[in-house]
Amino acid sequence: MRSRLAARSTRLVLAAAAVTAFAATTTACSADDVKDTSSSSAPSAGSGGSDSPSSGNSLSASAAGSGGSSASGVPDDKTGDSGDSEKSGYGQSCGTNDLDFTVTSESQAGGYYLVTAKAKSGITCYLDVNTPSVSFGSGADGVASPVGQGGADPIKLTGSAVAYTGISPKTTNSDGGKEFENVIIATTNDDPDPAELKLPDTATVDKPIVTNWATDRAEAVPVIV
Repeated sequence: MRSRLAARSTRLVLAAAAVTAFAATTTACSADDVKDTSSSSAPSAGSGGSDSPSSGNSLSASAAGSGGSSASGVPDDKTGDSGDSEKSGYGQSCGTNDLDFTVTSESQAGGYYLVTAKAKSGITCYLDVNTPSVSFGSGADGVASPVGQGGADPIKLTGSAVAYTGISPKTTNSDGGKEFENVIIATTNDDPDPAELKLPDTATVDKPIVTNWATDRAEAVPVIV
């Protein structure tokens, strides 16, 4: 009887040992499996990690680009609108040094000088002061008086567009007067850089007059009314 019990106990112990060994083996396999899974998922994670920053950068750049485009587009348009509204259809005023001038001698109205003004290449400007400042020499008696003829205010000069003004050097019937070979012209009285133009002939000057700027040369014939 005792021998059977001992044999049974021995079998139980062996069975328990076998279960323990199986459990240990299973645990070891699970650990390996986890390890293998971990190692096999690591490259995937690494790959995902590599893709993730790249994808993140791409999205960020795309968002920044989209935002930049949107942000830059709207302010630019607004700036353009603001600029147009500030100009109200006008641009910069023409300075004398923005223009090229030519002078011709005309026979109408007893003789006068026709001055043609044209914007220099690449310049767009406006003659928003209707009457040019004109003088012969530096003396007060050589300053041309405006007669208020013609005129369009303001006149846009760009490309081939031109404006005309007429200068009559002598409006008196006397034989007196001073002779000049040049005339000084400026777009405004206070222009710091007036132009001195060579006349096609010598002018006898006595109480000179000047017309407004005009786009039609027929309006630039100076006549005292």
